[in-house]
Amino acid sequence: MMQPEATTLDVGTGSEARSIAALTRKATEAGAGLPGFVWLGGYRSDMTGSKAEALCQLAGTQGRASLRFDYSGHGASGGSFRDGTISRWLEESLAAFEQCTSGPQILVGSSMGGWIALRMVQELRARGEGDRVAGLVLIAPAPDFTLELMEPELTDAQRQALERDGFYEEPTPYGPDPNIFTRALFDDGRKNRVLQGLIDTGAPVHIIQGMADPDVPWRHALRLIEHLPSENVTLTLIRDGDHRLSRDEDIARILAAADGIAARA
Repeated sequence: MMQPEATTLDVGTGSEARSIAALTRKATEAGAGLPGFVWLGGYRSDMTGSKAEALCQLAGTQGRASLRFDYSGHGASGGSFRDGTISRWLEESLAAFEQCTSGPQILVGSSMGGWIALRMVQELRARGEGDRVAGLVLIAPAPDFTLELMEPELTDAQRQALERDGFYEEPTPYGPDPNIFTRALFDDGRKNRVLQGLIDTGAPVHIIQGMADPDVPWRHALRLIEHLPSENVTLTLIRDGDHRLSRDEDIARILAAADGIAARA
């Protein structure tokens, strides 16, 4: 199996310039006509996670192209995490998509990556490139999470910290360092809302959601479905699934969903 190739992308200019780390795999001759897989990670995750690795391996066994990368401030990429916003990470995702892929692609977005995948579809369709998206697999998708899931739960102390310091910190069970949420992230999130009217993907969508997810309630997936064309959407609910969905059986479901979308493309 051909090994993925490490590369770096330059995104932005002047003070906004940052270096984005990516791993790409080209299609083999046998897989040249197949849609590729593009992995879009979650908040503070990186491209070496088990789900990203498994998707890349699936692409390799099928001879199809694959792309995974780290947003700025994440993993091996440059830039400060505190500068991160949905718009900034969306810009990087589109740059990686344009520079590292060709032809139709299947976007596989986890948590925040699901939000970014939906915004990518909107931006690509606005550019007349909507046919580049052959389908979406959304894992515990968190569109509009800053406004819909976080703002209503902010404590008085957190609101005061956002006003006073421009950020607040919160412990996370997913690593030793606390999560950092900035006022810029909240403000920018409003500009990138997608749960407002129809999200015309022009491609099939498969959502995989754990019902024991403490971060993104499973009803949020139902809310998303209300904004998607009904004939193109499949929902898989995993009764005991958490937010990460990284157990072997969870990853098997994700790969089966990606395979199913690919078969329809």
